[in-house]
Amino acid sequence: MKRAIDIEAVFRRHFATVYRLCYSYLGSASDAEDAAQSVFVKLLDHPREFADHEHEKAWLIVCASNHCKDELKSARRTRVVAMGERLEASVGSNDHPDETIDAVLRLPSKYKDCIYLHYYEGYKTAEVARMLGIPASTVRNRLREARALLKDSLGGS
Repeated sequence: MKRAIDIEAVFRRHFATVYRLCYSYLGSASDAEDAAQSVFVKLLDHPREFADHEHEKAWLIVCASNHCKDELKSARRTRVVAMGERLEASVGSNDHPDETIDAVLRLPSKYKDCIYLHYYEGYKTAEVARMLGIPASTVRNRLREARALLKDSLGGS
């Protein structure tokens, strides 16, 4: 018999992370809330056991990323975002949008995934590679390429 999952504790531990990730994909607070809730509902509908909190967090991040990618591909999805809603999720604690975060949000998803997991969530490249199902060398290359794109878009020298 499976052990009952304490969904409330999982939600408290990881909602902010899942929400920020969803927001980084969808660009809208309400869409991010819906997506984050869908991820937790999926866990509630199909409970699973995790080795530890990091395994739990990694599963939620991958699930949220996949859900958002599916949402962005759906035919009914329109990318209309109110100007005031941009970066409402505030990846940092700053209430004002920051040009670096704006530039990260504009990156193609293959770069954004690596940047988010490595720099915002603090995962090592090997961990990011496992989560995304790609070689660690690819993660390092994407991080390097993303930094170059960010440098160009931010006017760095």
